Amino acid sequence: MGDDLEREAAVLRRQLVDAMLTEDLLTDPHWRAAFQEVPRHLFLPWFFNRLGSGDWSLVTSLDERWLPSAYQDRVLVTQLDGTEIARQAAALGPVSGTPTCSSSMPTIMAIMLEALEVHSGHKVLEIGTGTGYNTALLCHRLGGDLVSTVDVDPDIVARAEENLSRAGYAPASVTGDGALGHAANSPYDRVLCTCSVSRIPLPWLEQTVPGGQVVTTLNRPIGAGLVRLTATGGPHAEGRVLLDDGRFMPLRAHRTAWSGWPRGPQTSRRQTELSARTLLRPGLRFEFYAGLLLPGVMPWTDEQGGTWLAHADGSWANYVEGVVVQGGPRSLWDLAETAYEQWDALDRPCRDRFGLTVTPEAQYFWLDTPDSPHRWPLA
Repeated sequence: MGDDLEREAAVLRRQLVDAMLTEDLLTDPHWRAAFQEVPRHLFLPWFFNRLGSGDWSLVTSLDERWLPSAYQDRVLVTQLDGTEIARQAAALGPVSGTPTCSSSMPTIMAIMLEALEVHSGHKVLEIGTGTGYNTALLCHRLGGDLVSTVDVDPDIVARAEENLSRAGYAPASVTGDGALGHAANSPYDRVLCTCSVSRIPLPWLEQTVPGGQVVTTLNRPIGAGLVRLTATGGPHAEGRVLLDDGRFMPLRAHRTAWSGWPRGPQTSRRQTELSARTLLRPGLRFEFYAGLLLPGVMPWTDEQGGTWLAHADGSWANYVEGVVVQGGPRSLWDLAETAYEQWDALDRPCRDRFGLTVTPEAQYFWLDTPDSPHRWPLA
C-alpha cells in the first residue's frame, strides 16, 4: 500500500510540474527539481473542503479524494478560526469557520520562490510556516541549515515540524511574531513572507544584508500585489510591484476586522458606466490603481450578486447591473470613477510600473521612478 501510494504521488507530482511548465513557471531547474521531489501530501495529512453550503468538511488520507487533491493547483485550508477545535469537530460532520492557515496554490508558491532570486549559499528567513511545504521547498534548494521559518501559532509550528521531519528536513523553526523577523539567525540574504502585510515590517529590512531582497504580498482589500524590495541598509528598502498577482491570508497582526462597521444613510442612486468587474477583478489593469485611491475600502459580493464597497467611516456603495446606490460621508463609487479617469490619463499603467519605497518615516508607492511626482501612501 505504501509503495503504491508513493508511486501514485510521484506521478501526480510530475503532472503538477508539467502543468506549471506549460505556464512558463519553474524556469529555474533547481525549483523544478524541488517541486518534482518534495512530497506535498506529507504536509497535508488532512485539510478542509468547502461545501456548497459554505460549511467545511474534513478530508483525510482515508478519503479517495485526498491524494489527488494534494497535487492539484489549489489552496487547501488546514485551520479555521485560529484554533484546532474545528478540525476535531469536523471529524463528526461539517463545520463553519474562517480560514486562518492553508497550503497555497503551488503556482503562486513557484512564482514567489522564483521572484526571490536565491542562489546556493544564501540564508533565507521565511515568515509564515504554515504546513511546512514551502519551507521544505526552500530546504531542498538551499539546505535546512540555511533556512529559518517563523509562525505565530504554536500548534501550526508543531504540526509543520512533524511534517518537515517526516519529509527529512530540519530548518530552524521558531514560534513568534513574524513581523519581528528572527534576529537570532540574521542577517539574511533573502526574506520571504507567505502571508500578506499592510505595511513592510522594518525588522525584516534591518535583518537583511544590504543588497538582499524581501518578497512579500500586500494586504490591500483592493489591488493586492506581490512586491520585491532590495534592502539598502538599516530599515530602508526600495523595489517594485511585480506583474504576477499574489493574495494571501494576512499576518495575524495585520488583519482588519470590518464586519461591525457602521453604514451611513443613503445619499444617492444613479446609473454608472464603471462596472464592478472593471473595478475589482484581479488581474485587470485598473484594480491595482483603484486600490491606491480607495485605501481601507473593503469589497465583497452578496448572495444576490450585488457588489458592495464599505469603509470604517460609514461610507458604502452597492452596485447591481449598472446601478449604484451610495451612502455615508463619502461617495465611494464616485471616488472609484475619479480614480478610473486619473488612471486613464496616466496611460493606464499596469501594476509592474509601480514601485515601493520604505523608510522609518514613510512607506509609499510611486509610478515608474522613485522621484515621480505621482506618489501614494501605503495605507
